[in-house]
Amino acid sequence: MQPFQLPEFYLPYPARLNPHVDATREHSRQWSYDMGILSAPGGGPPIWTEEEYDAHDYALLSAYTHPDSPGPVLDTVNDWYVWVFYFDDHFLELFKRTRDIEGAQAYLDRLALFMPVEDGAEIPEPTNPVEAGLRDLWERTVPAMGRGWRERFADATRALLDESLWELANIDAGRVANPIEYIEMRRRVGGAPWSAGIIEYATGSELPDSAARSRPLRVLTDTFADAVHLRNDLFSYEREVADEGELSNAVLVFEKYFGLSTQAAAEATNDLLSSRLYQFDNTAVIEVPPLMERLGLDPAERLAVAGYVKGLQDWQTGGHEWHMRSSRYMNKGALHSSPGGLGTAGARPPSPANLGYGRFKSFTHVPFERVGPTTLPDFHMPYPLRINRHYAQARRWHDAWGAAQGLTSEGLWTGDKLHGFDFTLCAAGISPESTLEELELSANWLTWGTYLDDYLPKVFGPSRNLAGARALADRLGAFMPAGTGAPAPEPLTPLERGLDDLWRRTAPGLTDRGLASFRAAVTAMMDAMVWELSCVAQNRIPDPVDYVEMRRFTFGSDMTMALGRLSWGDFLPEELFASRTIRQIEHAISDWATFLNDIFSYQKEIEFEGEVNNIVLVIQNFLDVTRTEAVRIADGLMRSRLDQFEHLIATELPVLADRLGLDDRARAALASYLDELRDWAVAILHWHRETHRYREEDLRPALALRPRGLGTSALRPPGAGLPSAGVPVARVPAAGVPGAGSAAARAGAAAEARPAVLRLRPLGLGTSAADLLEKTP
Repeated sequence: MQPFQLPEFYLPYPARLNPHVDATREHSRQWSYDMGILSAPGGGPPIWTEEEYDAHDYALLSAYTHPDSPGPVLDTVNDWYVWVFYFDDHFLELFKRTRDIEGAQAYLDRLALFMPVEDGAEIPEPTNPVEAGLRDLWERTVPAMGRGWRERFADATRALLDESLWELANIDAGRVANPIEYIEMRRRVGGAPWSAGIIEYATGSELPDSAARSRPLRVLTDTFADAVHLRNDLFSYEREVADEGELSNAVLVFEKYFGLSTQAAAEATNDLLSSRLYQFDNTAVIEVPPLMERLGLDPAERLAVAGYVKGLQDWQTGGHEWHMRSSRYMNKGALHSSPGGLGTAGARPPSPANLGYGRFKSFTHVPFERVGPTTLPDFHMPYPLRINRHYAQARRWHDAWGAAQGLTSEGLWTGDKLHGFDFTLCAAGISPESTLEELELSANWLTWGTYLDDYLPKVFGPSRNLAGARALADRLGAFMPAGTGAPAPEPLTPLERGLDDLWRRTAPGLTDRGLASFRAAVTAMMDAMVWELSCVAQNRIPDPVDYVEMRRFTFGSDMTMALGRLSWGDFLPEELFASRTIRQIEHAISDWATFLNDIFSYQKEIEFEGEVNNIVLVIQNFLDVTRTEAVRIADGLMRSRLDQFEHLIATELPVLADRLGLDDRARAALASYLDELRDWAVAILHWHRETHRYREEDLRPALALRPRGLGTSALRPPGAGLPSAGVPVARVPAAGVPGAGSAAARAGAAAEARPAVLRLRPLGLGTSAADLLEKTP
């Protein structure tokens, strides 16, 4: 018997069958023999017999997922799918079953050589069917596509291949991932982002480079990928979990993590699948059209974007039809709602599930509901807290700086509120060994980012003026000129004055590359805050996955960690920080901090601000649980993410360091960067416990303080109503950056006095790394 009854799926698009299916089926069978896929590799037993190959019917998959592709294009597309499924089974037999991690790494490293981006690059001779198939397919496909597509597709293919090691490591350790980790990793190892690249080729809709990496297109690709993978997990649970011993399956993750029965876990998996498709629909309708206007795409580029969206939709439903028919999957009873016959999915009788009525639940939240204070869990925090000895003096300077920029003059914040928020305390824990000037700069950045986060919903939220919020964010970008010494406009508002001051003090300590990276991170934070405003304007509680990923930007995590990476740029290779392991480490500690903030700020946001962007509310909505249960689940996720943070450091990072050949000095720098992340987390917890920003007694009086003329300071002459010159800002030296690992880049006399290896000394999360590196010969 099947381990569970397949749930009823949301099927928003009709499935259609490509008329070239039979010809493609014959072509790919012959191609598979030519490549050695259907003959025994090395004289041993074959991975597939021809009977097994025919039963899988990959041509049916290609014909369903690419219904409009011409015959020759469909042939190439299907060969790609045959190749990727063969790779999966080939890797299983050679390395997963034998637990040969070392051999698997060598196997995967060699495959990367068969995907050169440059024309005319030399490709080695293949030694097995996987290499032979990849070489043939790369040479047949890339001439039709531009460099941007080649780079994206090569990256997706490498991720698909390399992350097979993650699955193998988890099997070897008997470890089931936590839900957030699983979604992120399944996206990389599951192949759907790779399939999205195939869609560009199959539909003749290569995306413009300017749009390909934007949030709307990235979300479309990610939601497509997640839905494909979750659907596959439901159909393949029996084969993967029962037969192959796989631990990478969403149904199993829901079973183990939430303690659900297999049937309930399958239903929860399907709910998340539907939520990702609802997010796809929302992004396509709400976010893509404004993106095309903003980028000024020409008609051909807009047509390519539209063709890509349609291609993703075709793949989604076509993939479902194939899963219901392929012998590769558990699909008994899956056709009970279909009248039968190929391509008849459009004739299924409608139901609330397959029509997507579940999407409306996200729009039913009643804003400003009285919720009262939240009972806080006993947060797990194993790291010690250290407070910078300059905290008291820096706090006095910081209050004067906020007044000087006008942050207390618009009615949004008062001087007492700014003092009570005490961002200097947060900075003092984040930067326990920084100088007084460095600590002040770090606190100023935290203050400016929070003021922007408060300002946008107050000024643009009531009128749902998303265009105004977008224009403000674009205008602020002008105060972060790309080149050192490049001109910026005259600041007219407190937000502009604050950013102008911060950028002038920060930029001189950064390299051109560092400056561009930091600017991109600040811009991403501002864009994410506009996205939050869009959710409020729709009164739409975000999809869980989209929320977690965007929260890293709105909280400023990605920005501060980008600064941490800059801190160690002279000691650590870019390849390290670009690795999946480091990004997962950063995401894990970031999610811990963002969930912490959401739990503390639940009453403030839900009751006093009418917000919908809060992980507790997201969990309540998605799982239909009470706030108390949602807080318990969020706390459990925090513990899992902190455990994953340390698990990655203990298990994967040493392997990565060995693979990159890091010397003792680089390893010391890496250890210090990780200590900075720990300082960052414990400082954030301490600040939340002490600040006057989230307690009910501090929130209720604020109701009587209705801002008057908020957002009108742009009409005043520059400097009007501001304190006279002479505030302590002038004493802060140029260079320096705030936040996690941020103390990175400063020039000046102090740096000149240090050994050459320390010309860039870390500012922000502790300076133990600098001390350690000074002693390294």
